[in-house]
Amino acid sequence: MELRHLEHFVAVAEEQHFTHAAERLRVAQSGVSASVRALERELGAELFIRTTRRVGLTDAGRALLVEARRTLACAAAAREAVAAVQGLMGGTLSVGTEQCMGTVDAGALLASFHALHPQVEVHMEQAGSGRLLEQVRRGELDLAFVVHDDIHDGVRLRRIAEEPLMLLCRADHPLAGVGGPVPAARLAGEVFVDLHPDWGARRAADLAFAEAGVTRKVALQVNDVYTLLDLVSRGLGAAVVPRPVTLKEQARGLSAVPLEGPVRWKVGVAVPAAGQPTAAARALLATIAHRDGD
Repeated sequence: MELRHLEHFVAVAEEQHFTHAAERLRVAQSGVSASVRALERELGAELFIRTTRRVGLTDAGRALLVEARRTLACAAAAREAVAAVQGLMGGTLSVGTEQCMGTVDAGALLASFHALHPQVEVHMEQAGSGRLLEQVRRGELDLAFVVHDDIHDGVRLRRIAEEPLMLLCRADHPLAGVGGPVPAARLAGEVFVDLHPDWGARRAADLAFAEAGVTRKVALQVNDVYTLLDLVSRGLGAAVVPRPVTLKEQARGLSAVPLEGPVRWKVGVAVPAAGQPTAAARALLATIAHRDGD
């Protein structure tokens, strides 16, 4: 039984789809299928119930999944133990980050890390915080920089920064230039531009309005902050964003007003709750702690 076969099996079990598992692993789908067939032959049992749309685990597959995850974790720990004895840090580091966080410069952090540990192969994925937290929970990422609330099952969070939410609008908007915080109730009829629901900033804005008991209309949903700022500047709607977004060069000329309420935009680094971070992940976390102390 090869570790590669177990890795492919776990990916299919978690994705519930051979094609998606192959994309995640960056291998050909035929290779993933061959690995699963090899396991089934060796164990003398079918591991998946296959349909045209998805695959599900059989009882044998569910039993194997627990042990496969444990075996892969032990193999990773063994590799790290040998590297530590040799005084080397090798292997890979998989990092996730949400776009344009403002408080975290993932590129600069990874550049510093690479300069110190050039033998570590670094991978980075950019996505919404909801997806990143799920990938950390499942062990697909060693760590991720995310926007979060306080509790997420399966991950541990270390706080990095916390910022207020702001209403961002054109200078000719009725609320532009208002000095004090704006209550959500005053925005009930407003048309909004926002990011997709998986983004941390969108989740924080939705929570702020939900806690105020206000229903808001999001007319335009986009995948990046710069498009959002462009649409606001063209008068297609207002936006609720964390304060760092209002400081971007592209936001110059727009008016930013604090949003009233207790909800804050919280940025942290997430690691899996189970087990210890890898040696590479611990080194990157130490780099973050050192910068925070500067």
